[in-house]
Amino acid sequence: MEGIIVLSIAYWLAAGVVFLIGLIQLIIKSSKNEPLKPALKLLIISVIMLVIGVGACAVILGGLGGMH
Repeated sequence: MEGIIVLSIAYWLAAGVVFLIGLIQLIIKSSKNEPLKPALKLLIISVIMLVIGVGACAVILGGLGGMH
């Protein structure tokens, strides 16, 4: 059980880091009038990770409630 919690925390940290890097890149590149495509890709990836993570948490928590 502890392994799932550690992996979950690592996953959410990775999603948060990807989002922050994408957001920082977006701000910096937009101020320098550079192409925004790489920053937007990181933001899209972080949103996809968020959706997948929420779904996985729902499945895990739903499975935990039905075990008794």
